[in-house]
Amino acid sequence: MVETQKLVYVILLFLSIFLFTNSPLSQIIFSECKTDKDCPKYQRANIRCRKGQCVRI
Repeated sequence: MVETQKLVYVILLFLSIFLFTNSPLSQIIFSECKTDKDCPKYQRANIRCRKGQCVRI
């Protein structure tokens, strides 16, 4: 029983990686930039340009 729960948990974690990397939100947040002004602005998220990528801080 415990092994089945662990297997389901691992499968969900593995699939969530692909769901997040392919979502439109990740394409907006992790878009390319040169300065902080190139990144989108959101009220509840602090997004800055780091190493050429827009990342949430």
